[in-house]
Amino acid sequence: MGKILRIDLTGKEVREENLDEDMARLYIGGSGLGAKILFDETEADLDPLDPASPLIFAVGPVTGVKTFNSDRFEAIAKSPLTGIYGEANVGGYWGSTFKKCGYDAVVITGSASEPSYIAIADDSVEIKNAGHLWGKDTFESTELLKQVEGTKAKAAVIGPAGENQVLIANIITDGRHGRSLGRCGFGALMGSKNLKAVVANGSKTIDIANPDKLKEITKKLGPTMKENPRPMREAGTANGLDFCEDVGNFPVRNWSGGAWKEGAKKITGYTMTEKRLTKTYHCGQCVISCGRVIEVKGGPYDGLDSAGPEYETLSLLGANCLSDDLDGIIKSNELCNRYGLDTISTGNAIGFAMEAYENGLIDESYLDEVRPEWGSVEAIHKLIEQISDKSGLGSILGGGVKRAAEELGGNAEEFAIHVKGLEPAAHDPRAKFTVALGYATSNRGACHLQAFTHDFEEGGEIEDLGTPRLTDRFTPEGKAENVIVMQHLMSMFDSLVACKFGLFGGLTINPLVDVINSVTGWDWTRDDFFKAGERIFNLKRLYNTRLGISRKDDTLPPRMLTQRKGGGTSELPPLNIMLEEYYKLRGWNEFGIPRDEKIQELGIV
Repeated sequence: MGKILRIDLTGKEVREENLDEDMARLYIGGSGLGAKILFDETEADLDPLDPASPLIFAVGPVTGVKTFNSDRFEAIAKSPLTGIYGEANVGGYWGSTFKKCGYDAVVITGSASEPSYIAIADDSVEIKNAGHLWGKDTFESTELLKQVEGTKAKAAVIGPAGENQVLIANIITDGRHGRSLGRCGFGALMGSKNLKAVVANGSKTIDIANPDKLKEITKKLGPTMKENPRPMREAGTANGLDFCEDVGNFPVRNWSGGAWKEGAKKITGYTMTEKRLTKTYHCGQCVISCGRVIEVKGGPYDGLDSAGPEYETLSLLGANCLSDDLDGIIKSNELCNRYGLDTISTGNAIGFAMEAYENGLIDESYLDEVRPEWGSVEAIHKLIEQISDKSGLGSILGGGVKRAAEELGGNAEEFAIHVKGLEPAAHDPRAKFTVALGYATSNRGACHLQAFTHDFEEGGEIEDLGTPRLTDRFTPEGKAENVIVMQHLMSMFDSLVACKFGLFGGLTINPLVDVINSVTGWDWTRDDFFKAGERIFNLKRLYNTRLGISRKDDTLPPRMLTQRKGGGTSELPPLNIMLEEYYKLRGWNEFGIPRDEKIQELGIV
């Protein structure tokens, strides 16, 4: 769209600037563009919750165009949770609606003097009073905003957790059946700015350089995009939950347990489809429809109508806490979405609390209202409420597992599961060694999506990736090369911005290059594509090394390096062996810092 929007909440100033074409070619959009702005405009010692700390929402050249899986956007900032580079990615409909306002990114700084929200439309940007929304949950807030801004308006909203600056708070888009910018604590950043919501309501045309070529590519992909992701359409992202349990790629009992077959069967995506699904929903430009609409009939949650929990939520607020109560997990998911909490970090924090309680590490003063015992749905729900309002034990858990372990003391850090302060998604690095290396080197901390290798190691294959298919998950051989190439590919998905599930339908490297050229009019090659991905990944690493991140931080929790788990895996990842090869292939020094030659080669300035 060619423009970046700048909003200073402190001075209530709004201005536009042109997007530099050279910057767009180097950093594309989405997380690449956001990372470049963050790198250039912030100092290392800036507190993430300082008013000067920018919150960046960015779309990419693919966002909102008529091709598969394209309605997404990225949030980028210094993470309030981890204190290092942070980003979060979300679907729904906000991304294209914002882009149609005429912008590629909005950079928000400052802090409003009163609860506020930002309303962005085709030809106007307003900072409005949100006093009537403050204290309300994300569902009610979204509905109230639509009444004022119009039914076509799309809102990115925080709940009470974000208002209270809980460090694992998220941002919810599209309301009750929406999506979440879950990771890195961006809800707390919005709360610190007294910012309840960012509302988009655009209708401008998105120009495409070669629409006929784009239509041809989309038509060619149509059959595989509809057929190959069928399991995800049938049972959502949890369609393979029982398989993950079978191979040990599944968190049980704060990541300490092995087999949990009977429990897993009760909470799979197919079980949820059979017992609770009423309909599906999808993000913009998507034919997969992995979203679930759930209705509970009977029992303590009778009448509950909400978005169904994803694989990560079922695993971490279920198995990780030893709960196989499907309806209880559905309720946990609904509470987190209402309050605006990341279900991944919340599930990890509660599982950690249950183990800490078992080991006598929690002072009785925190236990007046809740006993965090394994499998207790009542305890899980109470802790979610306490985390949201910073009361009781929640006042500790809301800061994330790393801070909670430091505060509780004793041997709590032995079972505090995080990398660089970010709790992992529900994929165990002891089960697939690319996941171990991907977690350790991810720029935002433990993240399964910055390399996205778990489905392609002894699993699916990306035919045009250019690295050998990995047939043995329990060997270091080939892992470094595969993780590096996948990290570059994921950097491009996050910068374009497109949904990674498109890989399952054939939206792989060669089609993506064709899509970029069709949309932008560029003449990119496959090498140009991967060079851009490498540049973006290295820029994020350089942002982190400026903050002191190095090899000492590229590690895994003690439990995942030293404790064998059984239940599909009894191996431990040889992380240092893989890291040594990884650094050499990347052109980084022995401390994990990009060498000057690599920086110059990539044109990072």
